[in-house]
Amino acid sequence: MEVRINKIAGYRAMLGLTQEQMGKALGISKQQYSPKERGKVPFNDREKQAFKNVLIPYFPDITIDEIFFDSKVKECK
Repeated sequence: MEVRINKIAGYRAMLGLTQEQMGKALGISKQQYSPKERGKVPFNDREKQAFKNVLIPYFPDITIDEIFFDSKVKECK
């Protein structure tokens, strides 16, 4: 599975949050958050859940997989 960096940054931008604000929502600093959003460092499970919790008021049925992973399924031959 591949992390969808553009989706993560897109959700943050849609909410009108800075990287610093999103980092605080996840309990980490901007310096820790920025490389995660760029895909240099993975989000841990607690951070993924916190990210989802920020989105729940706007997307009540969103899943962690929809946020962090590519939803494309390869066809089996």
